[in-house]
Amino acid sequence: MAEPETEAVADVPLYLRVAAALREDLTRRHIPPGSRLPSERTLSQRYHVNRQTVRSALRLLRDEGLVVTDRRGTFAFAAADDGAGPEPAAPALPIRRPTFPGGPQAAEALVRASLAWEPPPAPLASRLLLAPGEPTLVHRHTVRGPHGAVLQRAVSWFSRPALAEIPQLSRYRRGGDCRRQPDLRLLYHWMHQAGLRITHRESVGVPPGPATTTAGGAARLVVHRVVSDQHGHALEITDIDFSAESAAWTYEFSA
Repeated sequence: MAEPETEAVADVPLYLRVAAALREDLTRRHIPPGSRLPSERTLSQRYHVNRQTVRSALRLLRDEGLVVTDRRGTFAFAAADDGAGPEPAAPALPIRRPTFPGGPQAAEALVRASLAWEPPPAPLASRLLLAPGEPTLVHRHTVRGPHGAVLQRAVSWFSRPALAEIPQLSRYRRGGDCRRQPDLRLLYHWMHQAGLRITHRESVGVPPGPATTTAGGAARLVVHRVVSDQHGHALEITDIDFSAESAAWTYEFSA
C-alpha cells in the first residue's frame, strides 16, 4: 500500500485496497473494538491516496458493519458480546447491511430459495447481454404464510457480466453447485468487493390483466428491479410479485 496513487494496479480500485488493509487491521484487532480510527487526513497520508478514496473505503466498511461513524469520528464496531469490555468511545448504533433475498432465515419452513440454469424470457436476453435462448443463472425466492398460501414470489436473472465479474457466483455456473437452498444474501456486498459501483432502478405497479388480487381478495403488486454497474450494464434483473395486504415488501439498499 505504500506506492503512490498513480502507480496503483489499474484493475483494483484504490478504495478497495485501502478498505482491505483496514479490514485486516480490524479483523485481527490491531484496531481494537470501540477504538477510534485515524483521521481521514492521516489515512490518506498513510496509503498515499486522496481523502475521497479514504471516504469510499470507510463507507464500504460501514456497509460491512465493521465500523460506525458519528460526529466524533469513525470507530471500530464493538458488539455487545465480543468480550472486549465497556468501550465508551463506541456509539451503540445498529448495523444494517443491504441483502439480496434468499438463504436460511428464522422461519426457514416458510421461505424457500433455489437456483437453476435456464434461458431468461426473450425480452430480457439482450439486456442481460445473452444470445437468444442462452441459459443463465436464475434465482427463485418464495415466501409462504402459516397456512401455505404464497405471500411473495421473486425471480432474478443474472447477466453475463455478473457471472464473469463476481467470483462468488462462479461456483454456481452451469454444472456447478446449484444448491436447493442457496444463500445469496451477501450478493450486493460481493458486487462491492468486485469493484462494481452499482445503481438500481425499480418500478412498482399492479400486474396486467384481471388477476390484480389474490384468491383471498388482497391486492397484488409487482416490482421490477434492475441493478446495473458503472458502465450501465445490467447485473441482475428481478421481478417480485406479492400480496400487498399480507406481506410487506421492504428493500434496503446502500450503494
